[in-house]
Amino acid sequence: MIRCIQLLVLLSLGGCIEAIDVVFEDFESAIVIEATITNKMETQRVFITRSYEFEEEGPESESNADVRVTGGGNTYVFQESSPGVYLSQQPFAAQPNTQYQLSIQTQDGRSYSSTEMTLTNVTQIDEVRAERITNDFGEEGVAILVDSFDPGGNSVNYRYQFEETYKIIAPFWTPTGLEKVPAAEAEVLCDVRLIPDTESEETCFATDFSNAIIQTNTSDLNEDRVDNFMVRFINRNNYIISHRYSILVRQFVQSNDAFNFYETLNEFSGNDSFFSQTQPGFLVGNISSDTNAEEKVLGYFDVASVHEQRLFFNYADLFPGEDLPPYIDPCAQSSPPLATPGLPPRCVLSTQVEENLVRYAGNNDSPEQTEGPYLIVPRVCGDCLEIGSVEVPEFWSED
Repeated sequence: MIRCIQLLVLLSLGGCIEAIDVVFEDFESAIVIEATITNKMETQRVFITRSYEFEEEGPESESNADVRVTGGGNTYVFQESSPGVYLSQQPFAAQPNTQYQLSIQTQDGRSYSSTEMTLTNVTQIDEVRAERITNDFGEEGVAILVDSFDPGGNSVNYRYQFEETYKIIAPFWTPTGLEKVPAAEAEVLCDVRLIPDTESEETCFATDFSNAIIQTNTSDLNEDRVDNFMVRFINRNNYIISHRYSILVRQFVQSNDAFNFYETLNEFSGNDSFFSQTQPGFLVGNISSDTNAEEKVLGYFDVASVHEQRLFFNYADLFPGEDLPPYIDPCAQSSPPLATPGLPPRCVLSTQVEENLVRYAGNNDSPEQTEGPYLIVPRVCGDCLEIGSVEVPEFWSED
């Protein structure tokens, strides 16, 4: 019976591509390995999962594996930090003119190894900037553009990832909250009362990672120059740019083989190729099984130079004097009654308060009040902790 599976390929440094729907006549779980070792002195990462059937909730992590990278006479051991995510025990940076190889042994005795890879040419990002544009679909928003140039013409293949962080301000935050009045103290059924809100936060920060393969190639150009390449488009109605926004763009220089692998993988993620005769389960990378030559392995081990640059901007910098984007929630105010009429009555507002679904937004002072005594909004509208963290990132700047 034909079944659909999804292959989830995790990209290095927290990124990933979207799940790919593919048709297989006989489902066969395949190991999925992705690792990009860079020339930046940092904790390097390796991701190991397995392909999964459509009806399953998600990819199965490959845990308790022995993961090592060897090169230059050194062996770097990786430890599992979370299911399927392996971090090097010590930070290290790939060195030029040195061959590196990834080796993995799983808990059930299977082993895998990559071909030996060498660090690519180092090319810096010249500029990352934000510009207000209207895209090809007629959408107005912000383009994050990258410029880069290799005068030696040795880089050619570029892949990008980004990490975006943004400030969130809950539009209906107040220092006042609600609590249910204990039955022994209540003067009316299902009563609630005002209290200081010591749990909700007005200002938070959230971080998202790129989830697509973003590549460009300069081989058809007169020079090895990346000019005005858009790595991110943000619709002007996206709440993440409502206040202050920051993006860290990482530029990887790839080998021809690595570029072609990710380019092919990216094509498989498009709707037009779901039924291609060439299936991602048979996409050949540079990692193979040492114990079973017939086993299908999906993955790539890359050793790539990386350069990164961070950008900050405020919404007012690009849209001066214009209304902010709509918040993530419409934040409709309501004033539910304390209890429903009839017998037996049912508590309404206090139930919402106890289940932490709402936040206080004011008193219902309408002269023809027919509902409850308080105005409320969904929790996310009065407490940014629903979608962010109060901790200010170390790199954050308001300048």
